Amino acid sequence: MKKIRSSFYLLFSILVLSCKGNSVETAEIKGQRIAIDENIEADSQIEDFVAPFKEHLNKTLDSTLAYNPKDMVKSDGDLNTAIGNLMADIVMEQANPIFKSRTGNKIDMVLLNHGGIRSGLNKGNISTRSAYALMPFENEIVVTQLSGEKINEMLSYLERAKTAHPVSGIQIELDQNYKVTNAEINGETIDKDKTYFVATSDYLQQGGDNMSFFKDPIALYKVDYKLRNAIIDYFKKVDTLKIEKDNRFIRK
Repeated sequence: MKKIRSSFYLLFSILVLSCKGNSVETAEIKGQRIAIDENIEADSQIEDFVAPFKEHLNKTLDSTLAYNPKDMVKSDGDLNTAIGNLMADIVMEQANPIFKSRTGNKIDMVLLNHGGIRSGLNKGNISTRSAYALMPFENEIVVTQLSGEKINEMLSYLERAKTAHPVSGIQIELDQNYKVTNAEINGETIDKDKTYFVATSDYLQQGGDNMSFFKDPIALYKVDYKLRNAIIDYFKKVDTLKIEKDNRFIRK
């Protein structure tokens, strides 16, 4: 033990003595802000290299997938908009087969957020670029299993929001003060003792837009399907988009 301790002291002394006489100097680092704008000259070699990829990407983004017979904007209704209904119905149609194949259950309803609609759809040809403009985020579809009590919390949220949040699979009646007077899922009055499978985005499920009723569900299922990809796949399989403002929200 004494030999080990003596060796340690000897090593420490050598290190200390070896550091004496050494000086430490601070390095001076200078920075410069370089503006990235139109004044920067393009590199022709890089442009030539990127050109075929850019051409291929633009061709993919701009190829026609479907036809839209009428302009759709997110402000064309109080609580019920054609573009919102379209997005919610797309989630129901595209995600339901995947969810059923994995769980044996069906999605009962869909709820998205009005703010998540980032663009309208112009009349005419619809492309992949249209889908990216409509949904530029990487949000994924998830399915939450909620109690009837949580569904009632959702209805209270919609009363306060007074906003055209896209829904599918549910019919909601409200009075002129936005108070819910009746709500049905799959044609049946909501039962607080039942559970319901509600599809939404992972952003909303985590409490986005203050939708706290989605947090801590009975069960949470990942569909592994981006909302934007569901929109693109739907565009690919239909010839003409459906434009409907139906009775899923009714104010009497």
